Amino acid sequence: MFHPKGPTFLELAAQAMSSTTKGYDLIAKKFEYTPFRTPDALLELMMEHIGPHGSVGKGLDVCCGTGAVTRALRPLCTEGVTGIDISAGMLDEARARFSEAKGEAEGTFVQGDALKLPFTSEFDVATCCGAFGHIEPEDQDRFIRGVYRALKPGGRFVFITSVPLSPADRSWWLYRGFNATMRVRNVLWDPPFIMYYLIFTLPRALEVLTRNGFKVQVHQPFTERPHSRMRVVVASRPE
Repeated sequence: MFHPKGPTFLELAAQAMSSTTKGYDLIAKKFEYTPFRTPDALLELMMEHIGPHGSVGKGLDVCCGTGAVTRALRPLCTEGVTGIDISAGMLDEARARFSEAKGEAEGTFVQGDALKLPFTSEFDVATCCGAFGHIEPEDQDRFIRGVYRALKPGGRFVFITSVPLSPADRSWWLYRGFNATMRVRNVLWDPPFIMYYLIFTLPRALEVLTRNGFKVQVHQPFTERPHSRMRVVVASRPE
């Protein structure tokens, strides 16, 4: 499951018993070697739906982590790429790795809360990968309103999510069990570590996006496992 350079079980346990922010600070240097980092195959398909190299002005990667999406955006953007994340450790890794990406766009990395995005009508494209599980269902509308506000009129929010699993799928029980365990952990242990699986899948994501003003297109890039349930969502802020 993990690369030899990835975190150990004890390091993951320490993360889970920390706050969300501190937990990611703890594993930041090893995060790129975990299965939680969005696979390159999915990133490539996301970029195809955003556009060719040099086709975007300014890009924003929300909850950028160690910057996998930020790096993928770099050759597409002509006016710079901004990554924002709450973890200082993850941002340090993102800054250090940004120069590895092709392209000449400058990278800016901001420590901040995804629920309090400090941007207004600044970006042509916004992305978010692998972070929706850190946003409680009751905060999803607030999060989406912040992304909407950060985009210029006509700007796009592009991300990947999945269709819901069926209870007939063994993974459904695994994820439900994990979420239940985390709910109990967060009741009994402070500070909370917010991480839940499959809480922003379709059609839930479409409902939240449309009621907050986005026009949405959904693309099914994969037909074969293991990514056959994944969808690329392109949500546009009207002109």
